[in-house]
Amino acid sequence: MSMTQYRSFLCNRHVSYYKRQLLLWKTMKLNKSTKSGVPQNPVELCMNMVRKTDFENYLCTLLYPKSIRTSAFGLRAFNAEIAQVKDLTTDPRIGEIRLKYWQDVVNEIYQGKLPHLPVGQELARAVQKHNLSKHWLLRLIDARFTSLKENPFTSIKNMEDYAEKTASSMHYLLLECLGIKSVHADHVSSHIGKAYGIITQLRGVPYHASKRKIYLPLDVLIKHQVSEEAIVRGRDDQKVKDVIYDIACAAHQHLKLARDLKQHITKEMLPVFLSTVICEEYLNKLQKVDFHVFHPHLQRRDNLLPVKLWLQTKRAKY
Repeated sequence: MSMTQYRSFLCNRHVSYYKRQLLLWKTMKLNKSTKSGVPQNPVELCMNMVRKTDFENYLCTLLYPKSIRTSAFGLRAFNAEIAQVKDLTTDPRIGEIRLKYWQDVVNEIYQGKLPHLPVGQELARAVQKHNLSKHWLLRLIDARFTSLKENPFTSIKNMEDYAEKTASSMHYLLLECLGIKSVHADHVSSHIGKAYGIITQLRGVPYHASKRKIYLPLDVLIKHQVSEEAIVRGRDDQKVKDVIYDIACAAHQHLKLARDLKQHITKEMLPVFLSTVICEEYLNKLQKVDFHVFHPHLQRRDNLLPVKLWLQTKRAKY
């Protein structure tokens, strides 16, 4: 089916809403099978989706306690589904349809209904097993509506708020999976989530620039007199580096604030905070290349990351 035919199909008022969602699912090629041609069960599908779309957090999740590992993969697959909407659709209206579909899925889960799609099924099992808060799941989706805009960040504060609603919400859900209710753990999760979310935006700069999209705070661009066109062209000048430096400093500050609360964190909470390794590694690499966000070295996969994550679990720190 061509894109023209597909859009015509979406506009056909005589076709039910849910049939449109099923077609969208097939179009995005998210309902995959294994190489052998045998359909994957929901758990395998979620694990493979996270491995392909979020490899670093796939590694982190493998190190979670066995009691929550399957649920964590279900949550991360759900997060991957809604996170990639903006990259898989060129028309924001189609993206909104996809996100509204997931809103309906979440609402139906809390009405006791089992979703048809595998990721939804695993999400439902996680909700039922750990009594997860509906608020955090809907908050994740709501934040993704913001990402459909041209540039949703007018300031670093906007970027931090977006990171809080996305990355931090995932941390809160993982803490719920562990059965942990702690104000201190929530504060640490908030700061680590903000650091991780900010770094995610920095890491995405080269890719988004190649698509002529900019997701950097406008106030920082204005402060250093950097145009969006300069970012799109991948310029390696001091002003661009200053922009990246300021944003990286915000992420580093949140890591510091999270670690200032370490005396309140117990060993059972630590698996949720493994993403600090990812944050620290990127910030160190960024500093080594003098905050040149387009440097090829930053695009390489760290083959030692599995070892670093494993060592972090043995050190009992974050």
